[in-house]
Amino acid sequence: MRDLQAWIFDLDGTLTLAQHDFPAIRRQLGVPAEADILAYLQTCAPAERQRLQHELDAIERELAQQVTPAPGAAELIRHLHAEGHKLGILTRNLQQVARDSLAVIGVLDCFAAEDILGRDEAEPKPGPGGILDLLTRWQHTPRNAVMLGDFRFDLEAGRAAGCHTCLIHPENSWPALADWHMPDCQSLLRYLQG
Repeated sequence: MRDLQAWIFDLDGTLTLAQHDFPAIRRQLGVPAEADILAYLQTCAPAERQRLQHELDAIERELAQQVTPAPGAAELIRHLHAEGHKLGILTRNLQQVARDSLAVIGVLDCFAAEDILGRDEAEPKPGPGGILDLLTRWQHTPRNAVMLGDFRFDLEAGRAAGCHTCLIHPENSWPALADWHMPDCQSLLRYLQG
């Protein structure tokens, strides 16, 4: 893992503490309880989709101002940046929300603007398009990259792109999808420095 040059991170729940109350967001938007919010919006009529998208965007913008860095996240990003690794963000949020969140936790300067991909810049995870776009821009192969995240979609996107995967979560609920499992960013940083 220490030799990998391209590091692609999920944001919410990975670099920031998970704060999205998805059941409450679903209720507010009128999305069925177990539905994927973004997938559900795609099934709506255009006017309804636009209205719901604006509501979701407003919720995410508000949450971005309240983010808290995950333990060790800022230090991990600064370490990888100082080592010269390529760093990207692939999130199902808006790009501006991701930028705002990265600024709040103090690491926005470690990412090139074009390497922060939101749902409007790339195919939403679990699709691999965002990962492949970043690797093409960076001129790296999937075998030299890792997708890091806290949820199954992050790992599935990494697998579909052909790169390594790392689950950042106290529990390893998807061992078949994760090449590595770390309980948090602090543990990963210790591993890399060890």
